[in-house]
Amino acid sequence: MRARAGLEFAHGDAVIEAAKARKSAQPLRVSLGALDLPVLRQVLQQRVQVQMSRVDVQRVRRGAAAVTRLVARGATVYGLNTGFGLLARTRIPRDQISTLQSNLVLSHAAGTGALLADGIVRLVLLLKIASLAKGYSGVRLETVQALAALLEHEVYPCIPSKGSVGASGDLAPLAHMSAVLLGVGHVRVGGRILPAARGLERAGLKPLTLGPKEGLALLNGTQVSTALALSGLVQIENVFAAALATGALSVDALKGSDAPFDARINALRRQPGQVCVAAALRRLLAGSRIRASHLKCDRVQDPYSLRCQPQVMGACLDLMRSVAVTLVREANAVTDNPLVFADGSVYSGGNFHAEPVAFAADQLALAVAEIGALAERRIALLVDPNMSGLPAFLVKDSGLNSGFMVAQVTAAALVAENKLLAHPASVDSIPTSANQEDHVSMATHAARRLTDMADNAAAIIAIEYLAGVQGIEFHRPLKSSAVLERLIARLRSKVPHYAVDRFFAPDIEAAKSLVISGMFCDLLGEAAVAP
Repeated sequence: MRARAGLEFAHGDAVIEAAKARKSAQPLRVSLGALDLPVLRQVLQQRVQVQMSRVDVQRVRRGAAAVTRLVARGATVYGLNTGFGLLARTRIPRDQISTLQSNLVLSHAAGTGALLADGIVRLVLLLKIASLAKGYSGVRLETVQALAALLEHEVYPCIPSKGSVGASGDLAPLAHMSAVLLGVGHVRVGGRILPAARGLERAGLKPLTLGPKEGLALLNGTQVSTALALSGLVQIENVFAAALATGALSVDALKGSDAPFDARINALRRQPGQVCVAAALRRLLAGSRIRASHLKCDRVQDPYSLRCQPQVMGACLDLMRSVAVTLVREANAVTDNPLVFADGSVYSGGNFHAEPVAFAADQLALAVAEIGALAERRIALLVDPNMSGLPAFLVKDSGLNSGFMVAQVTAAALVAENKLLAHPASVDSIPTSANQEDHVSMATHAARRLTDMADNAAAIIAIEYLAGVQGIEFHRPLKSSAVLERLIARLRSKVPHYAVDRFFAPDIEAAKSLVISGMFCDLLGEAAVAP
């Protein structure tokens, strides 16, 4: 994982241009052996071409052959020649097996809500291909290759974002993905929505006739929940890295101390995230002339939102690292049911239950809520002249000018919203399928809400970025550290100093665009959020 807090500081514009170049590069060629976090992150940004190995092909063919033998024997197998859920005891005649599979896809395409973004759909497709290529789902090679062709030609199924409870897999959203293979539904190509049949043509495909078990194999799985959670993790990484930098800006603007970031203090806590964050803050502040100017002041201790950044942000970092492990495992997992083995044995289980993803998403929600909450407290310090020693609300002639008064209110509102959204989704369960599927994970909702939370937090950090830079400029001609001065210059290339009241919203949006761009991750280097 990109270091997101680590500490080889690069020079700004060159790094930013290099990041843009990576995003516009040729298709990312992905092997299915072991998907790691850097690859998964790239898939969210870049078109993908799947490379199936000889081993992948052999596994898929073995699984499909096992299903063919089961059908020939007339064995009763759930989802192959039975109904689904509560209807599992209903036996389906051999000549209706294909109809059974297509009926499953069409009936389960019952999603609603806004469509998932192309990057999410791209990752969903890749994760589904990776799972099927393990060979335990019993699908034919041509079915896997059809999904790969959609990816390669950037034909993305239109998948509504709502309708999954995270068990038995992400049924409704994956049904919308799968319906496209039948020529039903819609796709998005280059931002335009087209009928599925036209999308298949663009990918060089014809509508599929599904084989035994293929409809169920396409629908069962945690790929949508996992893709949404991975996207949330990547967004929160960007917010985390930016919050480290803006936290350092606030320390300098408030003439805070870097003593709480001393390596000896933080090593005694034995929490690796805390040690990493403290090191990041030391390097961010190294060489600050503002800090040197008040080394002998009589202030004994700073408020917690300055002093306890290693403890709070370090805990968030440790949590993010743990989540990354879970999500990478899930990205490489087989989450279908039932599973077909090469010897012809079939086992029904519950790998489709997305509880690990739900827990991971809930933990990310806690982290991003705390990142924003801590930053808002620093903004409150910056605008309060009694705490900061700076002009009230960070503007000259305050009274005539309101300055950052309501920007802090906006940050407070976003913090309150994130607190509400941080309530764990995984503790809820609503029985489905006439009580056959009587405990569900709510992983899809848990993961989907991370985008809203990350967006809220990005706006909070953007406001702190503006406020921290504004505060430091009141200390001129003293300068901050070289790294922080580069970040100040980057902001000032987009947003001028706030001298008198003006329409404020564009300033926040400009700063927010830098927060979500990944610029801080690139500038700060890799913090190894992933193991």
